[in-house]
Amino acid sequence: MKLFDQFKVKNMTLKNRIVMPPMCMYSAAADGKATDFHLMHYASRAIGGTGLIIVEATGVSPIGRISDNDLGIWNDDQISGLKKVVDACHAQGAKIAIQISHAGRKSQSACGQPLAPSALAFSNEYQQPAELTKIQLADIADSFRKAAFRADKAGFDGIEIHAAHGYLLHEFLSPLTNKRTDEYGGCLENRVRMLREVLENIHSVWPEKKPIWLRVSASDYNKNGINGNMMIDILHSVKELIDLVHVSSGGLLPDPVASYPGYQLPLAKVIKEHCQIPVMAVGLLNDPEIAEAALHNDNIDLIAFGRKLLRDPYFALQAALKYNIAGYLPQAYERAYHR
Repeated sequence: MKLFDQFKVKNMTLKNRIVMPPMCMYSAAADGKATDFHLMHYASRAIGGTGLIIVEATGVSPIGRISDNDLGIWNDDQISGLKKVVDACHAQGAKIAIQISHAGRKSQSACGQPLAPSALAFSNEYQQPAELTKIQLADIADSFRKAAFRADKAGFDGIEIHAAHGYLLHEFLSPLTNKRTDEYGGCLENRVRMLREVLENIHSVWPEKKPIWLRVSASDYNKNGINGNMMIDILHSVKELIDLVHVSSGGLLPDPVASYPGYQLPLAKVIKEHCQIPVMAVGLLNDPEIAEAALHNDNIDLIAFGRKLLRDPYFALQAALKYNIAGYLPQAYERAYHR
């Protein structure tokens, strides 16, 4: 079964293709430090057989958090709590990455006014952001660099840059939210500039042997926004700086998106075909059979099981037992399954 085949990117070898994607837990204190909840939450999925765990969106600055209860990685005091999570997951056989993020105009932190490429509010329920100055842009790119340095110190195996779901880097990429007239707005090359600078800053401190990847929204579900073809062009422009693409969609606009099992698979498939880069698919992929079909028929490399892994930390273990895949039942649990 391909779902349980190993997968390697750079020096990160996963024991299977099952991924826990980043999902905000809103369980950190205002200091942004990881707590015992995070330790138990992520380690339980490692015990349950998940191959790769990606820690939730972690703010590169206080105002860069989605909420004041999100994890942070903007100072050295936050490293030790994250390292405990990393060490616990490693001890149970999982690899672990971290998604580093700036929320842009969707920040609801009490730290101050949100920051964005252009002064356009997400909706009437959100505060109007301030348009970023060039000095602030340089500071944010540097905050990603420092966050990546701390992530390496904490021992993470990989790093995911959040450029999806309407947060800051996605806001720069989409013509719907980027109305700048300087070198960071207008044509696609300019709209990609901030993402490129962030990636270059990260490469200056992140070990070459460890993978870097992007989470992207490959469709804004608006005729004037990003679509699959535009995302292909975006990825081609930064392809030499990334090792994998985590393909999602939406989040830029407050309009609801019709979703169903596998609804984002066509976007992942077209990116894999045209960009020739490994892809991770996500989107209500709750069933091992659907995941297996995507791995074979759509040439997908990794499958993220979000809500499924929230409901069942032992999803991978249960699937391994169902399909007679050896090596997943912890000795401590054997009495529950064998007589």
